[in-house]
Amino acid sequence: MSQPQLFSARYLTTPDGAELWCQIEGEGEHAVVLADGLGCDGFIWKYLEPHLAQRYRVVRFHYRGHGKSGLPRDPTRLSVPLFADDLAQILDELDVSRAAVFGHSMGVQVILEFHRRHPERVAALVPVCGSYGNVLDTWHDDTVLKRAFPILREVVERFPNLVKSVWTKILPTEMSIFIGRHFESQAEFLRREDFWPYFRHLGEMDPVAFVRTLEVASKHSAWEHMPEIDVPTLIIAGEKDRFTPVWLSERMHVHIPGSQLVIVPNASHCAPLEMPALVELASEQFLARTFAAPALTRRA
Repeated sequence: MSQPQLFSARYLTTPDGAELWCQIEGEGEHAVVLADGLGCDGFIWKYLEPHLAQRYRVVRFHYRGHGKSGLPRDPTRLSVPLFADDLAQILDELDVSRAAVFGHSMGVQVILEFHRRHPERVAALVPVCGSYGNVLDTWHDDTVLKRAFPILREVVERFPNLVKSVWTKILPTEMSIFIGRHFESQAEFLRREDFWPYFRHLGEMDPVAFVRTLEVASKHSAWEHMPEIDVPTLIIAGEKDRFTPVWLSERMHVHIPGSQLVIVPNASHCAPLEMPALVELASEQFLARTFAAPALTRRA
């Protein structure tokens, strides 16, 4: 695989004072954005990002309170529309006028909202293992987390220092990785070294920012906007996804005009890590059609 010849990372200060981290990698006429899920700092794009950077300018960024971006000055202002507007400012900073926008998990809500608020910036949409909204209603096809969430949020916000001390000790451990690999993903396809960065980042994240971001994701929905989507759309789903069950992707496929649906066999919420070659192939073929570009170099 050839190496991208351009890499630039920087910080952007928003009008309300938030410090947002972003980067652009690769060269090419067309751009691709990769939007993370809740509590993530890009681990899910480990294989797809360098693959796409062979031909496209690939943009990554961290939400407020995630990764290298700073904590929000006013946590009560967090919202999915705010994340979408942050992305628009980041594209301005990186001199990207229009892009194909990928989103994983909560990132699906962000990119759907981005199309609603900034349709002129969207060349195509690629929702990956996510939902159009109200994620606590469908997690594991149950409402148990939705019912428990008010108690969880109150504990975190009343005792943030105590929760942080426990949080940082429990999450980045072998036990957490074992539980995640064997109960929330497909352990036989997901390597430990690919999953570890998620728990490392989550252990470093402020728990108040985490629960408040989860709350805004649980209240946001782009359901009514899906029929208005007028750009090429590729929906990628994991057949055995428990976080965002596959029927959510099937429903998006029905309600987004002209969309395509790819269900990755035996894959979970981490399909881009478990079955990278399949996700790469589906993505590159879709982008080649969207941008009328040649196919990329295949992985060995």
